[in-house]
Amino acid sequence: MHHESPIKRRISRQIMVGNVPVGGDAPISVQSMTNTETTDVDATVAQIEQLQKAGADIVRVSVPSMDAAEAFGEIRRRVSLPLVSDIHFDYKIALRAAEVGADCLRINPGNIGREDRVREVIAAARHHGIPIRIGVNAGSLEKDLQKKYGEPTPEALVESAMRHIDILDRHDFQNYKLSLKASDVFMTVAAYRLIAAQIDQPLHLGITEAGGFRSGAVKSAIGLGMLLMDGIGDTIRVSLAADPVEEIKVGFDILKSLKLRAKGINFIACPSCSRQNFDVIKTMNALESRLEDIDVSMDVAVIGCVVNGPGEAREADLGLAGGTPNNLIYVDGAPGEKVANDVLIDRFETLIRQKAAKKKEEQATVIAKG
Repeated sequence: MHHESPIKRRISRQIMVGNVPVGGDAPISVQSMTNTETTDVDATVAQIEQLQKAGADIVRVSVPSMDAAEAFGEIRRRVSLPLVSDIHFDYKIALRAAEVGADCLRINPGNIGREDRVREVIAAARHHGIPIRIGVNAGSLEKDLQKKYGEPTPEALVESAMRHIDILDRHDFQNYKLSLKASDVFMTVAAYRLIAAQIDQPLHLGITEAGGFRSGAVKSAIGLGMLLMDGIGDTIRVSLAADPVEEIKVGFDILKSLKLRAKGINFIACPSCSRQNFDVIKTMNALESRLEDIDVSMDVAVIGCVVNGPGEAREADLGLAGGTPNNLIYVDGAPGEKVANDVLIDRFETLIRQKAAKKKEEQATVIAKG
């Protein structure tokens, strides 16, 4: 089951966001954005800690005012994850954010206006050794490009991106990553494919304003999935009108499904039908919510009957196959103990935790020897 992903990734130069490498051969990082008031330091810190618990690699924080920039500095001192400060229009806020410890400035050089202001922001990024993220969005294209193309198109997004890139090029600043987001899957995918061939900086993927939890997750999975299959993408954000923690979970699910990132349990579960010998849906819901804290990569199969059960269970680290009168648990491909329905969830959880602890130990030994 643990085959390598067949995806060949686009070769990009590596940048560092805090201590997290983005691009090159680094794992694809998963990020989200806080939705608390940035000036409410306690609430923002609490949310960043929740995101960290969910596995976030990087968190972006909106910094719309000077007050927010001061609060951002306080937040930076209190959390350990790399933080990107999200800034629009006012270059002075960007300078202050860099000063108080931002690990990356998300800014559009073209929005800052005059060349001397842009030069100051680039100089600050260089001085503090932090990258810039250019974020092009279909919803905020420059007026003249709206006029030229009539509406947002992939080409319009790329032309906007190239303007920002040209500004950085003029100042010989290559330490940046780029996103080109639209809420339309086709436009987003086409724009990223175009730009991927033109620059070698890392790309931050996302479908912007994707929608509510379910529809947004589906749209993001399709759009990001198409690009990731092409080998395009170095860091991802799933934009959902939902708790940011859900964005991280969906992001990891997308990467796990393409074998691009292994973190936590990969559940193989049947959809359940009348052949089932135990309640598959109830069992899965219980296991998923109970086992969210496990970060070791492992495959766990939960199959309700004897048709596909043994086959799937044999392939997994741990498998549960329904049977009468008792269900059978497989460990490392071999049939193990039989369990009755009433103790099934508790027993299976215990075995998964034991297996995860053993795997963690094995990994630690490998690392120590290596």
